[in-house]
Amino acid sequence: MSADVPTYLDGNAAAGALREVFAVDLTAAIGKCTGCGHSAVFAEAHVYVDAPGMVARCPGCDNVLLRVVSTPNDTYLDLRGLTYLRISNTP
Repeated sequence: MSADVPTYLDGNAAAGALREVFAVDLTAAIGKCTGCGHSAVFAEAHVYVDAPGMVARCPGCDNVLLRVVSTPNDTYLDLRGLTYLRISNTP
C-alpha cells in the first residue's frame, strides 16, 4: 500500500454507529468522572437545568461531567468531564 493512500475514512463512516449510540437511554450508561474517578450510572449525576442549558455534575466531587445547550438551530454537547460513558448493548 502506498504511503500516499489514507488508511482512514472521514467522519461520515461513523454515522450508523453514532445513531445507534445516541438513540438509547443514557441514564443507565456507566460513566467515569475525569476529576475524581467516580464511576456510576449516569442517573446518579446531579443535573442542573436552571440555566440556558443543562449541566450534569459528579456526585463524588461536583466536577462538570456533561453540558448540553440547545439553540434554535443547534445543540451543543460537551462530554469532556467524562473519561468514558459505557453504554450496554443488551436490553
